[in-house]
Amino acid sequence: MSDLSIFDLSPSEKLQLVADLWDDLAAIPENVPVHEWQLEELARRKANLMKHPTSGSSWDEVKDRIRSRYGR
Repeated sequence: MSDLSIFDLSPSEKLQLVADLWDDLAAIPENVPVHEWQLEELARRKANLMKHPTSGSSWDEVKDRIRSRYGR
């Protein structure tokens, strides 16, 4: 047996492991637990959007804001 752990992986190997784990979880999203507080927050945000439909930003606006903030 090897005494290696995930903490011994290189940064690129750790990122690949995270990506692989994420892909595995995303393959069956209904198996990912969602906490009650998360459902409540989603419901709150949806209600707010329904009450104020023009309060949101388009995806292009969001991308522009992020790019201007971080220079990309």
